[in-house]
Amino acid sequence: MDDTTSGIQIRRGGPADAPAVLDMLDSAVLWMNDRGNTEQWGTTPFSELPQGPELVDRYLTENLPYIAEVDGTPAATLVLDSGPNPKSPIAPAKEPERYVRLLVTHRRFAGQELGSALLAHAVEETRRAGVGLLRVDCWAGGGGELVAYYERHGFTSTETFLAGTWPGQVLAQRVG
Repeated sequence: MDDTTSGIQIRRGGPADAPAVLDMLDSAVLWMNDRGNTEQWGTTPFSELPQGPELVDRYLTENLPYIAEVDGTPAATLVLDSGPNPKSPIAPAKEPERYVRLLVTHRRFAGQELGSALLAHAVEETRRAGVGLLRVDCWAGGGGELVAYYERHGFTSTETFLAGTWPGQVLAQRVG
């Protein structure tokens, strides 16, 4: 995808993007913590978590990663999979699906609608694959702001879950 009006280009990601994705995640943790949100992703930057770099490597090699670039600089990422994490409390759908495993924007690119562009790309990739269902799960705490974000992008809340004490929400979107 090339969005020439905003200078956004979306491309397939890969292992070479790991440092940029870790930087995106670290910036998000810092930003959330500065706003008082220490529950969603904790307080430790992803790059310093024992499993952080390994998780990012798996996202970039075992899934379908997409990178949104602004003027050639990696600025946001979305990772698609064929279902939720098997270790999560979320059941796979009873039909083929695409599942958003990660969506994050580097905070210095906040407000440029990169998440919106990546979600639209995920819808198109799901449609192109001949799959009719796109799902995502997210943190349901903090007044539900993240849930509302996905609802504004065409998702409908379907089920809630707890991962330990972490409140989550699954959302779905039919792709025709």
